[in-house]
Amino acid sequence: MNINTTVDTIIAAGAPWSGFVSNGQYLTIIDIEGQQGVDFLCYNAHRPEERYHAPNTLKASRNLKLTRGHTLYSDEARPLFTIVQDSCGGHDTLAGCCSAPSNELLYGVTNCPGCRENFLSALAEHGMDRRDIVPNINFFCSVPVDANQQLVPDVFIAEHSKAGDYVSLRAEMDSLAVISNCPQINNPCNNGKPTPIRVIISDSPYENT
Repeated sequence: MNINTTVDTIIAAGAPWSGFVSNGQYLTIIDIEGQQGVDFLCYNAHRPEERYHAPNTLKASRNLKLTRGHTLYSDEARPLFTIVQDSCGGHDTLAGCCSAPSNELLYGVTNCPGCRENFLSALAEHGMDRRDIVPNINFFCSVPVDANQQLVPDVFIAEHSKAGDYVSLRAEMDSLAVISNCPQINNPCNNGKPTPIRVIISDSPYENT
């Protein structure tokens, strides 16, 4: 397993991606055209049974939405990534990933695969399966909670990110990052039109030029 690498690649609209990020390297996700949801999971690269844990992360951040300065913790309460740059802010931790079954449940559409299927495809390359999918982060997505602690009817809202918005994370251990560049067209998270994203793994902090 080679985890000492740098990457600069475009992930097509609706496609999955995975990559290894060495301890101390930076993973940057850029929303090229804006209004594109990016579902994200991460794992200990050497021992993937240790993985992102939403409750530990939320309790430590004391916030339902993640942004710069927040750390993504594992189920062993160890840091996996820290968000070091964020031009958008308020990334969703509630709604999880879409899937063919949930699309049928929520929107009455059939044969409409989503991020869960993308995660399964990406995880299979690492000998992992559905048992390794946990509640994920949705970068560039916002799920409003009103004063009565109710989710808004459409759950996601559109126009949360603009073209060129980015989030950059520093790996706090050798990590496996898994992304679904969300194919969802049934709610507003992608403004009805999935678009490409750019993913960079670098040895130094991202410079927005």
